[in-house]
Amino acid sequence: MDGTAEGTTWRVPAFHQNDISTSSLTFNQPFITSPKGLLLVAEIVFGFLVWILVGGTDYLLLPALCWVMFVSVLCWILTLCLFIIYLTGAHSRAPQIPWSTLSLCVNASASALYLIAAVVNAFTVNDATRGRHNYKCWAASTCFAFLTTLCYTCSSFLSLQDWKNTPGVNPQ
Repeated sequence: MDGTAEGTTWRVPAFHQNDISTSSLTFNQPFITSPKGLLLVAEIVFGFLVWILVGGTDYLLLPALCWVMFVSVLCWILTLCLFIIYLTGAHSRAPQIPWSTLSLCVNASASALYLIAAVVNAFTVNDATRGRHNYKCWAASTCFAFLTTLCYTCSSFLSLQDWKNTPGVNPQ
């Protein structure tokens, strides 16, 4: 040995650009200003107001309001998930899912469920005593339930138009 120390050489494998997985989820700002995006935001806000107004009262005493609460929370969660999927562009990363059909089914189902819930809510308000805290919250939630129903109905119409324009779908 001549006095020089030979160290171990560590080889780092070379990374190729194609081997690295990156996420391309981005904020889709134009989606928020589109009619579909604005309706989703309105559905989220009005639906949130419905379940907060009902949830802040003694709704457990009336089984009809438990139905209103179930519908409002379920539709709110589904709508929030769809909004996040469309806002981040995740729907374009999963082309095997028929997004126009899924959106149509969610919106049409939510329209029907919310219409029933709004009518049930209105009849419950009719039976409540005026001037009480519960009456005021239930009356406000009824108004927002009908507004939410209108938003879901408009979204259903836009989803139907989108579904008809989807390649490979031939409605008869």
